[in-house]
Amino acid sequence: MFLDRNDAAMQLAGKLMKYKNDSNTIVFAIPRGGVIIADVICEQLNLPLDIVVTRKIGAPLNKEIAIGAVDPVGGRILNHQAIIMLRVSEKYLEEEAQRKAKEAKSRLKKYRGKDDYYDLSGKNAILVDDGIATGYTVMAALNFLRELKPKKLILGTPVIAPDTLLKMEKQVEELSYVISQEPFYAVGQFYEKFPEVSDASVMKALTKRDFPKSM
Repeated sequence: MFLDRNDAAMQLAGKLMKYKNDSNTIVFAIPRGGVIIADVICEQLNLPLDIVVTRKIGAPLNKEIAIGAVDPVGGRILNHQAIIMLRVSEKYLEEEAQRKAKEAKSRLKKYRGKDDYYDLSGKNAILVDDGIATGYTVMAALNFLRELKPKKLILGTPVIAPDTLLKMEKQVEELSYVISQEPFYAVGQFYEKFPEVSDASVMKALTKRDFPKSM
């Protein structure tokens, strides 16, 4: 159990100490909660911070059920089993995916000020979130970063669902986490304090650090 996101971030930072002061490593956060975690990690490890915005595609009658996720350029990860079980139409899926991709791009520009990225050849990319349940938004972010051709793709999170952990281990070269245990109902159950993170808090964390330039 973590006290809050700062406590979780400090514990996760301890797992990533081998990257401290590494000029070839960049931390990428998934807003909003992931930015709070990544900010602490970057402070502890003296690493640059950037973000990747992805958006969950929710089911037609229950938006909390993930049927997939998209990145800012429209790349998709789909939960085919849920799509079939819930009989989601192709029309709904296409329209919702396009809408969410536009939303992701809009948020990216809001937080980051630009939507163009840089080549990651020769660099390590550490993707960070405050917790991973189904993992669809994280998988969309990993696919997005993979297109930037990093030397090594690392995933870091304080807590991850055990069944999702098995899937994620196949998606990255390295996975660092603090807690992965059953019963797992939601990420928030592992935090004593887990308030919603505001856009203002995200902007405050991001404005402390310059985004990496073309590298």
